[in-house]
This record gives sequence, C-alpha cells and structure tokens, in this order.
Amino acid sequence: MGDHPTDAMAEFPVRGPGGSGGPPDAGLVLLYADPYATLPAAWPLRQGRTTVGRDPDTDVHLPVHAVSRRHVEIHWIGANGTLRDLGSRNGTLVDGRRVTTTRLETGSEIRVGDAILKVVDQGLAEHAKYRIDGVMLAGAQRRCRSGSSLVGGRTLDHIAGHLEQIAPAELNVLVLGETGTGKELVARDLHRMSRRRGAFCAVNCAAIPNNLLESELFGYRRGAFSGADRDKPGLFRAAHEGTLLLDEIGDMPIEAQAKLLRAIERKEVIPLGATSPEPTNVRIVAATNRDLKRLVAAGAFRDDLRSRLGETEIRLPPLRERKEDVFQLITAFLARQGRPQVRPSLSFMIGALHYDWPLNVRELEACIKRAVALTDEVALTAEQLPESVQEAMVRYGGPGEEPGTTHRPSTPEVARPPSAEELRDLLTRHQGNVAAVGRELGKERMQIHRWMRRFGIDVDDYR
Repeated sequence: MGDHPTDAMAEFPVRGPGGSGGPPDAGLVLLYADPYATLPAAWPLRQGRTTVGRDPDTDVHLPVHAVSRRHVEIHWIGANGTLRDLGSRNGTLVDGRRVTTTRLETGSEIRVGDAILKVVDQGLAEHAKYRIDGVMLAGAQRRCRSGSSLVGGRTLDHIAGHLEQIAPAELNVLVLGETGTGKELVARDLHRMSRRRGAFCAVNCAAIPNNLLESELFGYRRGAFSGADRDKPGLFRAAHEGTLLLDEIGDMPIEAQAKLLRAIERKEVIPLGATSPEPTNVRIVAATNRDLKRLVAAGAFRDDLRSRLGETEIRLPPLRERKEDVFQLITAFLARQGRPQVRPSLSFMIGALHYDWPLNVRELEACIKRAVALTDEVALTAEQLPESVQEAMVRYGGPGEEPGTTHRPSTPEVARPPSAEELRDLLTRHQGNVAAVGRELGKERMQIHRWMRRFGIDVDDYR
C-alpha cells in the first residue's frame, strides 16, 4: 500500500460531528474500496479540520492502495466545507475532477487513492450500520423485518420500514420518483406486506388509449359497444380485496379522473353498459414521475383526486443520490443473472460510481445484463461498461481546480456556485439539458443536480 501511482487512476485517461455550529452527524460514507469488508461504512467529520490518509494517526484512517500517509484535509462547517490535498502522490478527485483545493457540500464524491467516498451532512450514524454489500454492522438490524424487494442501504431500508408500517392500514399510497427508481416494486411490497386476500393488478395509464381506459378499469357488459361479445370485470373488480397499481397516474386524461375519484370515494364501479354499481374493496397505489401539484396548478389534474390518492406518499430517491447502494445493486443483479461468482473490478466501479444513471436502477440492471453477456471472466472491467458510461468518463481525472483557490491553512477561498437565477438562465438557454449546463460551468451532471435540488428547481420546467 505504498504511495506509488495506482493503475486504476490511469484506467480512464483524460479523454459525524460537523463543523462549529453545524449538525453533529456529518461525515464520509464509503462508496467503494476493494477491502470494504475490513473498513468502516462511514467516518465522522471532526469539528474544524479532519485529516484523511493511510497513517493510523489520521482522523479518517484509510489503509487502502494508493492512499498517501496524509492525503487530504477537510475543513467542514455546517452543510459545506473545503478540501485541500496535502501533496499526495496520486492526487485527489472530487466529482471526477482532479483538485488541489475545492469546495465540498453534501453529496460530493471524493476519490482518495483507490477509495471512493461521499460527503453527507446528516444521518451518518445510520449510514455507519450498512456495509456496501448489504451486511449490517455492529449488531444492527434492518428496519424492515419482513424483507423488501428494494435493494440498498440506509435510505431504502428506511423507506421499506415505512412501507411495513403502513401496509396493514386502509390507506391509498402515492409513490413518487423518477423513471426506473422502483415504483412498481414498492407497490408489490405494499401488497405482500398488507396480506390482503385479493390479487395484485397493475395498469399503465399512459399506455392505454383514452377511449379504452374506462372499460379497462371498470369493465363492461356484453353488448355495451361493438365487439363487446362477453362481460369483462375490469381491473377494479379483478383486484377486489387486493391492490391496484395505477402507474403513470399523471398521464390519466382529465375525463377519466372524475370517474376514478367516484370509484375511490364510493367504493363501487359501474361497468360500461351496466345499470347498477358493483362494490369494490381495493387498495389504490398510484405512481408517477411527474409533479402532480404542478399538474393541478395547470388544470391537468384534479386536486381532490390527488388528495385521495396521496393519503400517504412515498418518495423514491434517484440512484445518483444513493451511490452507496451501487455495489450492492450490481452484486444483486449478477446473482439474478445466474453469475453470483462474478464481481466488479475497481475500474468498473469507478465508472459505475461516476456515472449519473439518469434512468436509475433500471439502467444499471440493463448495464449488468449486457456486461455478463460480454464476458466469461470472474471480474467485470471498464471495457464492459456501456457507451453512455464511457462517454461520461472522457473527462474523468481531468483538472478541476476552481478559480481563486488557495493553499493557505485558513479557510480556503473558492469560486462561488451559481445563484438560483444564474442556474435558471443556463437551464433556459440549454432547454433543460443538464449535461450542457455542466459543460458550460466545467462541472459534472451530479453537481448540477445538487444545485437544482438546493434551489428547488425542476428540470422538466425547462424542457
């Protein structure tokens, strides 16, 4: 573990207690290192300065290949901080860019030698219980005791634990999240945990033509229209005493929304061609990647229906916000493909952790399916990463020194991030293209997403 250059750094060439007055649970969460099983899952950030290195006397002891004895120093106050490289042999990367002194904030990803870490400003004590392969540390137990389809650490276990609590209740659930985050898995887990006797049924509201949606949901009687040669029960009746997932609910036409609201409120449906209602006992789980409040404001969605569907809400975070789950997801997908003996190499993990995964878990699973089809080896390497990840790695390891940085031990001066107005102007100019905004600012997509989240900016407003 000497201070010699790491081969993995060259794989992609250039082509806690918080600070004074800050929250007491800030720190560094491990995203990946080869010897992860021998390392803590997280380290606290000390008040003021924290040193990171291979020397046992450093505050964050990292006995990992290519880490210098005293590698970096972090000065953390509140929800922000600064990082200063201490003349390390292999350098330091923040969000994929080589830096000497730079600004840090929650979510910043730091590469120190062959270890990749993430900055968090809260929840460190919880993160420390979850190893990146899913093993619980220090005798801790997962919050969800009945098992969950959601693969991940602290964040998803908290969500699964909440699902377990609300599953027996007679509550409709609104599941919010980007495409590919696992909304249908949440619905299926809710149904299983609820122990409802009926079936689980699902319909994609965006995939059914408007004129067929009503008959699909509520059914029809023979002779109700041309071609109706027999009775059809509809999904509400098929899911009687069970669970009905209404996926992409934000795309349901306004005309159908009124009839859906009636069915939910009265617990009955009237099939097309019928003269009397039929009772239903259905738990509704609605899912969408759209902002229903914005749709309500635009007159495209009924507020009373939104309230009925969202008796409780579950928000699934995008994969870019929970990179500590990437290794566990990869190993789970490898097992699902019948290749549990295969493991990702360091170079594969570097690419997988640097990439934003805009299509989330679904995109990562497709990546693993493709990777195992391309190799018979027991290790996945950078060559098996898809083209989208390879493109994101073109600038990896390139210079990222911010203008105006300084190497003085006192609090470093770093270039300020854009204001909300400046970021909105850039998004308007680039029509919501986050990658293009990042290129103009010399930042990775992940940093642009962090700033949008901080300012409450929805990128869909600019597309």
